Amino acid sequence: MPSKSLVEYAKGVVYDPWTRFALDLSGLRAGRSDWEKIESRFPAVFDAMESLEKGAIANPDEGRQVGHYWLRDAVLAPTAEMRAAITTTHDRIIRFASAVHASEVRPRGASRFSQLVLVGIGGSALGPLLAAAALSKPNAPMVLHVADNTDPDGIDALLGRVASHPAGLAGTLVAVISKSGGTKETRNGMLEMRAAFEAAGLDFASAAVAVTGVGSELDKVAVRDGWLDRFPMWDWVGGRTSVTSAVGLLPLALIGVATRDFLAGAAAMDAATRTRDPKVNLAARLAAAWHVASKGVGARDMVLLPYKDRLELIGRYLQQLIMESLGKELDLQGRAVHQGLTVYGNKGSTDQHAYVQQLRDGVDNFFVLFIEVLEDRQGPSIDVEPGMTSGDYLSAFFQGTRRALHENKRRTMTLTMPDVSPGSVGALIALFERATGYYATLVGINAYHQPGVEAGKKAATSVLTLQKALFAVLAAKRGKALNVKQLARACDTKDVETVFITMRHAAMNARFGIELVGLPRPDEARFMIRRQ
Repeated sequence: MPSKSLVEYAKGVVYDPWTRFALDLSGLRAGRSDWEKIESRFPAVFDAMESLEKGAIANPDEGRQVGHYWLRDAVLAPTAEMRAAITTTHDRIIRFASAVHASEVRPRGASRFSQLVLVGIGGSALGPLLAAAALSKPNAPMVLHVADNTDPDGIDALLGRVASHPAGLAGTLVAVISKSGGTKETRNGMLEMRAAFEAAGLDFASAAVAVTGVGSELDKVAVRDGWLDRFPMWDWVGGRTSVTSAVGLLPLALIGVATRDFLAGAAAMDAATRTRDPKVNLAARLAAAWHVASKGVGARDMVLLPYKDRLELIGRYLQQLIMESLGKELDLQGRAVHQGLTVYGNKGSTDQHAYVQQLRDGVDNFFVLFIEVLEDRQGPSIDVEPGMTSGDYLSAFFQGTRRALHENKRRTMTLTMPDVSPGSVGALIALFERATGYYATLVGINAYHQPGVEAGKKAATSVLTLQKALFAVLAAKRGKALNVKQLARACDTKDVETVFITMRHAAMNARFGIELVGLPRPDEARFMIRRQ
């Protein structure tokens, strides 16, 4: 008979035989009453998820369904039209990637496409970035670069990397990804790439593909200019859950990843986490653990420590998936709740040298989610010491860090996956998607809208509108230096902070000949355009 300690340990571990994932919550320091209280609420949580998957309107702000689960099992989609669109799009992606690899689709200035630049931001970049980092191989048919910001210096650095590759810009395919087609960061990245092609005497349209909504601004540009191809994004797929749509499938297929296996892994996890028993449902168990650890109000941060280099970007990916989904001011009844779950982290064992000291001995305001991968590598490993491999050391460091935290009564949970294959990565993403949805229902919020993100976009637009007015004022008063108050008054605004920051940036970058006179302080700076 196993000892009591072994029995208690086993009670904290859930294993799914279909995906071969395991979740160990024995380090969470939660009692039976904690679990029983939260598990009693899951019948309603499962009902809400079932309704979502059947096509209920889940984003009332925009009257939209949320159908990322249909992407990996099209049979679940509520209409025949949707089912056909899902399967047809994936088939088209596979055919397009195969044609690129076979040089049947090739650039005008080179023998083949050897590089891919993905232009996107947020969910249109983070999902593909994570999946590509996890699944790309050294002999991949294409090298992936990602332009996911409107930072000119970053774009220059990316173009430098593209130019340093033997294929150069001439052998580069550009995939522009934006559902609305109006996302300014992505629009700017597209314009920067087009300008680089034109400066090199290359035809941009013959090297560009779009992933966007039908009839969007981007779609219209692609049709007008005759881009290579266009793949659809649907309004029922949110950006942060779009990696199993064309957003992720196109770049993955182009770099040689088996996308059917990726989708099959996600579908397998979806099926496993539909079971209505919260004790064995991995996603339900994970959501319940987050709730217990954070008291259902985000009282503790989640620190991610994946012990695998290929999963280094899981922290960045989950920051958007979890924090954009759960960070809400209002609950479903319109009451102010200010919900959320803060996510940060990097990888083990590298970053246990960076901040595990504080996790063990510092402020106790977190819980750790370890991600363990059982397969060290594909193929044999050498012994770095008699009978021990580098992978043995990685496992030992993972276990040692976990034990050190437990010794100081710090809360941990451990997710174990068999390998980093397309199927397992698909399953990993699907697990976190469903756990996030379950948790949102537990705390009574809508996981599928993002009013805070939209507020930030509107504020940025107002800054650019004010910038135009400021430039016009200085142009009309050439040769005269105006201080922040004078500029604000001339533009009929009291927002002196935006005036100062905008003008300081313009002066630093010699925009329209704007110069800074005096010290770069809000109360001393003056700005002018000199007379010609």
